[in-house]
Amino acid sequence: MEDNRENGMPDLLNLQEFDEEALRKESEEVLLMRLLTAENAVFTRTDGGFLALEFEEKKYDRVGVYLTFPLTNPREYISIREADEKAREIGMIRSLGDMPADVQDMIQEQVRLRYFMPVIRKVMEVKDEYGYAYWHVQTDFGSCRFTTHMGGDAVVALGDARYQITDIDGNRYELPDLYALTVMERKKLDLFI
Repeated sequence: MEDNRENGMPDLLNLQEFDEEALRKESEEVLLMRLLTAENAVFTRTDGGFLALEFEEKKYDRVGVYLTFPLTNPREYISIREADEKAREIGMIRSLGDMPADVQDMIQEQVRLRYFMPVIRKVMEVKDEYGYAYWHVQTDFGSCRFTTHMGGDAVVALGDARYQITDIDGNRYELPDLYALTVMERKKLDLFI
């Protein structure tokens, strides 16, 4: 690392590599809102069950589908993003109802997969060991076992008695009403809620 300062400290911001014009162009690109419509966007299903997109003469072999806020309105302002670690937005679907029926089905399927959140109906057991909690619950999709970190934001209150639980793999579970559980089940959750 080159020493550019008088005090002998290395220059952590190498201005020779700083391209202000490229940064400005990238910032403008990020701030653009492109609306995807039935006329300008062609969605197709890939062999792997993902979505591909052709938009503005560019083909995306795989795209991600994200809901914008509020999440309670899953049919409007749907963000379509590149399927890499940066997840740059390609464009936004203003209203799913403006798209053809087959595209609506494909988008809704991707939303269900991304935002899959089983609802916890019964707490069978929760035990903690070495900074982890081991859960055994009944959900609306059947019996389930998962692990969470004891600290941090593994259990988040979404309302007075509603909670979201995120396991160490990033899977989310909903506990819609703490008081719908039995007293014994609530007692098992004392460490977390």
